[in-house]
Amino acid sequence: MSTKDYLEKDYYKVLGVAKTASQEEIKKSYRKLARKYHPDANKGDADAEERFKEVSEAYDVLSDEKRRKEYDSVRSMPGGFRGQQGGGFGFDLGDLFGQGGTGTQPGGAGERIGDLFGGLFGRGTGTRTTGTTRRARRGADVETEVTLSFGRAMNGVTVPIKLTSEAACDACRGTGAKAGTVPRVCPNCEGTGHETRNLGNFGFQEPCKECRGRGLVVDDPCPICHGSGRATGTRTIQARIPAGVADGQKIRLKGKGAPGENGGPAGDLYVNIKVRPHAVFGRSGDNLTLTIPVTFPEAALGADIRVPTFQGQPVTLKLPEGTPNGRKFRVKGRGATRRDGTKGDLLVTVDVHVPQKLDEQSREALAKLREAGGGEDLRADVLQKARQE
Repeated sequence: MSTKDYLEKDYYKVLGVAKTASQEEIKKSYRKLARKYHPDANKGDADAEERFKEVSEAYDVLSDEKRRKEYDSVRSMPGGFRGQQGGGFGFDLGDLFGQGGTGTQPGGAGERIGDLFGGLFGRGTGTRTTGTTRRARRGADVETEVTLSFGRAMNGVTVPIKLTSEAACDACRGTGAKAGTVPRVCPNCEGTGHETRNLGNFGFQEPCKECRGRGLVVDDPCPICHGSGRATGTRTIQARIPAGVADGQKIRLKGKGAPGENGGPAGDLYVNIKVRPHAVFGRSGDNLTLTIPVTFPEAALGADIRVPTFQGQPVTLKLPEGTPNGRKFRVKGRGATRRDGTKGDLLVTVDVHVPQKLDEQSREALAKLREAGGGEDLRADVLQKARQE
């Protein structure tokens, strides 16, 4: 708890007790208010939830004799300086590690470290533990798979996804209690959901064995969820798959996973993308690939050939004379859509086809072409190098 909180918050007023109230009076008032404002008894009531947090925070300080004395001292001293401890200025490990700061997020590193050190130092002498409210829990992440055609992956699409995950039980609205009844605050942990196990000079905080960390005890459990407050539910969401996704890519949809507990945020949904192959086009990163057949004369003499583009008009590709088999050409801006909205390229590979059957005229022409080569042996260099050790 920060010094600022000590100065600004009147915990006695929050609990409705006098400054001279006994521990029994403080405890009695807290239990009454905790039952009244508990989140499970006031579903969706933000004001009640905030009031419950204030009541729990006040009781956390006033129920601890040492912290109550420190609180009284701070509020009575000019300037709000905290009393010295052991010759040095006092400090709170919860402040140091973010437990009492306003910027700590539930479940964050500061909160976890504050819990750890708060349990190890100064909280292991049998006094109540901190964190009297039931912590908001983030929902679980969910993973699913979607199979798309090549075209839908290229263009982007909105697809319905059916999800099955845990959520608050509809019958009891997450309380775990049978309709018409309400759970009661756990008498063992007094609603905190935690208890301290003492190990000499150290104390470790662990979930309460009586209520299993819920902070509530259900005497008449809900017949649907059997007192757990959770149930398996099925829902369908509309997921937007961006244009240009590739096979094997994983899309994260924030907040589309399992619902959180106690006001916590929902988890994320991870969609694994499977893309069916196209009959003509392939993918290489952000580029599309295409293999185009050409005749031997086109490759040898050069030619202008028409090349298809994905869902667009064909383009004319100019082959220079002597184009070898396997040569690649690049058509700018005819590839897959990138994240920034630009597009990759179309990579065209030339596949020179050698005719399987020749008529007499074609055979004579090729024979003359071979003679025009001057009898040069193209394999002589390879044969020579093959003899080297």
